Amino acid sequence: MTGPLAVVSGGTRGIGLAFTRRLQKLGHRVVALYRSDEEAARQVADPGAGIHVVRADLADPDSAAAAVDTVLSAHGTPRVLVNNAGVNIDRPFLEMSVDEWRRVVDTNLSGVFYLTRGLAPAMVESGEDGSVVNIGATTGIRPRLNGANYCASKAGLLQLTKCLALELAPRIRVNCLIPGMTETEELVTRFRLDDAESRAAVLAEIPRRRIGTVDDIADALEFLVGPGSAYMTGQKLVMDGGQFMW
Repeated sequence: MTGPLAVVSGGTRGIGLAFTRRLQKLGHRVVALYRSDEEAARQVADPGAGIHVVRADLADPDSAAAAVDTVLSAHGTPRVLVNNAGVNIDRPFLEMSVDEWRRVVDTNLSGVFYLTRGLAPAMVESGEDGSVVNIGATTGIRPRLNGANYCASKAGLLQLTKCLALELAPRIRVNCLIPGMTETEELVTRFRLDDAESRAAVLAEIPRRRIGTVDDIADALEFLVGPGSAYMTGQKLVMDGGQFMW
């Protein structure tokens, strides 16, 4: 495989897996980062097809640095970086522990800083146009109960996206992709979408009257890393079926 390199954090499950598959289909070599699910990583890894997996806990700056070293030394300089890894630990604010706050913020926000700070210098120095896509959340704009840690991390990610777009220009574009309700195992469990009444209540809030698919979100990623968005940076792209219309 000799195509451009893409790095996808959280790239072995859910939406991240769809990103890995789509980028590979578009001709990229892909390094998918994962934190702990060895079985998922084993199933995704396909070196012959240009898909490699690297374990990293992005909440830990040393682990993130080790992953950066592995990527650069073993696979080269990425042209695309997708900061998708995230964790959600819901708790009422007055009951939220320091560890629950730190784990979410360190993964969802600081992890993006660690990984991008590690890879961006090589991306800039390569002389190639590159794309960084940060995966946000609707709750980074619209708050919800019991999610102060998650909402704060995703709100911070929106502003980090803009700062990076300013500082990595003109060579590297940085945008934020914000999925709405997307049919993943984690979301089905959290919102009880396997229950007809619960699903109907969710659908009633979405003008498109359907839950998004991982391919819907991968379509948006394809746009953000492709030539059609060559003049777009520092922006947010909301893919939510019209649920919020920000």
